[in-house]
Amino acid sequence: MIVDNGSYIIDYARSPIGRAFKGSMTNLRSDDLLSEVIKGLLGRNSHIDPNDLEDLLVGCGLPGGEQGFNIARVVGVLTGNINLPGATVNRYCGSSLQAIRNITHAIMAGFHNLAMVGGVESTSSFINGTSDNEENRNPRFNDAMARTEEYSSGAKTWSDTSVDQMPDVYAAMGETAENVAQYKNVSRKSMDEFALLSHQKATKALESGFFNKEILDVFGLEKRDDCIRTDTTYEALAALAPVFREDGRITAGNACPLNDGAGAMIIASGKYVKAHGLKPKARIISSGTIALNPEIMGLGPIKAVRLMVKNANMQVSDIDVFELNEAFAAQVLPCIDELKIDIDNVNVNGGAIALGHPFGMTGVRLAGTLSNVLEQKDKEIGCATLCVGGGQGMALMLQRV
Repeated sequence: MIVDNGSYIIDYARSPIGRAFKGSMTNLRSDDLLSEVIKGLLGRNSHIDPNDLEDLLVGCGLPGGEQGFNIARVVGVLTGNINLPGATVNRYCGSSLQAIRNITHAIMAGFHNLAMVGGVESTSSFINGTSDNEENRNPRFNDAMARTEEYSSGAKTWSDTSVDQMPDVYAAMGETAENVAQYKNVSRKSMDEFALLSHQKATKALESGFFNKEILDVFGLEKRDDCIRTDTTYEALAALAPVFREDGRITAGNACPLNDGAGAMIIASGKYVKAHGLKPKARIISSGTIALNPEIMGLGPIKAVRLMVKNANMQVSDIDVFELNEAFAAQVLPCIDELKIDIDNVNVNGGAIALGHPFGMTGVRLAGTLSNVLEQKDKEIGCATLCVGGGQGMALMLQRV
């Protein structure tokens, strides 16, 4: 049954995901890329009048440099709709998932009936400037940053000191993954095995054509993601050296790569769906956002998923499939273990280790891909979840319509 103030995903599409600095999209601007994705998405939904769109929220992880100037408004104008309001949303890796939440809340409150959510990141563009610079960090975190350096050098073993000391809110993501691997005793072997599984699932999905429904033809790019390694092996992954610590466990193979990409989603109220005879893919029925010690930010999905199901008066066991962002295998594995999830129901078409993780795009990709997975696997309930830099976690629940 379609509920008037329910929030419904009508359609979702994205660009391919490029490898940053040396991939297929290195020379493309974020605003150009996202505007083309939005135009393509609206083009295949010609039964929807673009003039009915009441807002465009765009998630961007680092909204500075070429991604500054309120990129959402810039993108709206580039699509040719100068009357479309736009706002840029920043929650690092969770930016576009937060944009989906914001639109959903507006629909549930009766303020919106039709809106567009976008997500974009061009990591390649960071060479031209970005929003976060080391010299702008608050010196009150100097002691915390010094502890991170001691953990990195091996002079100290990580422990949770946040009860009586300021945690390192600026800790590099790779350092936090090493902390999680140590804290949860995640072995290098298990991480490399998981990374291999991600590539194998993504390869199978690529060969089956699963991604064809979500990847648009933009700028003449090949309709496949740059980073899927169809021929990788466990031996190749196991041979890689640690990246962040001399005796560490995190490698370029069991972590997500750096990427460029854009995605977009049309979201409508149930009232609009009924009035225009639309066929939604899924309803957004719950979400959860939490915070935790930023030094182990990768564990954020655990609390976020638990809050999300509590908000829906459900259990984790009620969820059929998960899209859990693979920032690092080191953090995905303990999340799966502590939530007691069947690994076969997680990222069934591969995850970020294989596909890539353009920060601002990832939230909308997770939710959009999840809506397609529910159809692919003939399932009812799905969850998109991810950790967020600075020590946060987010989760979003979908119900297939």
